Amino acid sequence: MAASAKTLTINNCTSNEDWTVVLPRRGRKGRKATKVEILEEKQEPWAPTDSQIDPSRETKLKGKMERCMDKIGVSQFYHAFRDQIETSVFDHIHRVLGSETKMQMVMYGIGSIELYEPPCLQLSLAILMKRDFSWIGNIEVFDPILSVTETRVLEAFGCSVISINEHGKREVVKPTMFFMPHCEAELYNNLLQANWKPKPLSNMVLLGNSFEEYEEHASLCKNSPVLNSMEHILAVRRFTHEIKVKKISDDYYNAFHDSSWHFFSPDHDIDLPCIRP
Repeated sequence: MAASAKTLTINNCTSNEDWTVVLPRRGRKGRKATKVEILEEKQEPWAPTDSQIDPSRETKLKGKMERCMDKIGVSQFYHAFRDQIETSVFDHIHRVLGSETKMQMVMYGIGSIELYEPPCLQLSLAILMKRDFSWIGNIEVFDPILSVTETRVLEAFGCSVISINEHGKREVVKPTMFFMPHCEAELYNNLLQANWKPKPLSNMVLLGNSFEEYEEHASLCKNSPVLNSMEHILAVRRFTHEIKVKKISDDYYNAFHDSSWHFFSPDHDIDLPCIRP
């Protein structure tokens, strides 16, 4: 669901054809950003396009994932990431949890864990978080490019693969963490649009691209039609508390480049701004 892009590129502020809306770098080499139709898409059943079970591929991929988890688990990045949760993030997590003891995790746009390393690192981080923090509940994963081998390996590591393409429009009814590293802006916008009420937003934690950076870059091209796919991102900024993932100069930070924790605290006594469909 995401693209390979190092920075937001603005070649023409009046056309959306040359605008890459993914701010951070993505680890899927050779794939260009895709434009998502965010308003008319409906949830639809999904299954991997390939159907052949290959035990040897599964064994190889499991080994790759285990090595990846071992590497990132002892990395400087993970130690800093875990410390940041314990010192700066958990108070906000506790507020979202309320009386609940668990927060489910939904991962959108993970990419191919078989073909590329960054998706492996991102999935490894999610699994390590569940191992190390008792408040992390079930992990649900979705990307339309997942193969049957990848889905079986995900399930072997305790994750559930979502069988419906939600297009990011999961309606939040209980505390939920969305882990969406380096997804397209449209997917974040979909999620916010589907939950554009104070209570659902208050029940949501989002770990993904920095909304502050989206706002900064949007200010450079105020008349671009691309901003239509970022309206909820920009509107939610005024009641968002953002904590940037700590920068660490090791081999693993790049898979989480320009990522932030986002917590939403809209006033429950007022209506959110109306954004046209």
